[in-house]
Amino acid sequence: MGRAFEFRKERKFKRWAGMAKTFSRISKDIIMAVKEGGDNPDSNYRLRMLFQNAKAANMPKDNVERAIKKAMSKDQSDYKTIVYEGYGPHGIAVLVETATDNNTRTVANVRSYFNKCDGSLGTSGSVEFMFEHKCHVKIAAGNTDVEELEFEMIDHGAEDVFKDVEEKDDEESEVIMVYGQFADYGNITKGLEELGHEIVESGFEYIPTTTKEIGAEQTKDLEKLIEKLEEDDDVQNVYTTMR
Repeated sequence: MGRAFEFRKERKFKRWAGMAKTFSRISKDIIMAVKEGGDNPDSNYRLRMLFQNAKAANMPKDNVERAIKKAMSKDQSDYKTIVYEGYGPHGIAVLVETATDNNTRTVANVRSYFNKCDGSLGTSGSVEFMFEHKCHVKIAAGNTDVEELEFEMIDHGAEDVFKDVEEKDDEESEVIMVYGQFADYGNITKGLEELGHEIVESGFEYIPTTTKEIGAEQTKDLEKLIEKLEEDDDVQNVYTTMR
């Protein structure tokens, strides 16, 4: 057994840790969606999309139901999405997307991670201009003609449509990714559904418009900051301008 066993065990633990973080992120998204639009997925479009994300992540149904119950409880605090901006080591711009019920706690934690890793937390607007806020939607590829789909989706706000290979549970499958502006999320998802495509997963991300290349040792310095940020329960996503 030896090294092979230890490697498999370490990979499994990392996967479990990653799953726990993913489930936590989706749970917070569900809570915010329910508080904003109610618990009926037929009338709450964002909630319906999150149910699909939960399914794609193999999130247990009990976790989903628990998040909905929390959202409906009067004792549940309201989460707010807050994006923090700063510079990591070696001049790399960093965006930190959080969902928090205590901004004082979150900003203090985020600032401490930047300080400990030779970075600095900036003010609002200090680096966000280096990123574009995009939406993405994933569908199963099947026999879909990508060029034809792109042509059909242009009027719905799609900017980029391409095939990709997804690895899940050690198996590969072809998917199609559709990207557009943040504001066109609803138009894109509804357009795909009208065309008969089942949405596997969808969401939002910040994509850098300019990137900076750094060396291997410098990359390790930045990864320390990213790791600290991603371990925080309030942090949903971390984006950088590292090439």
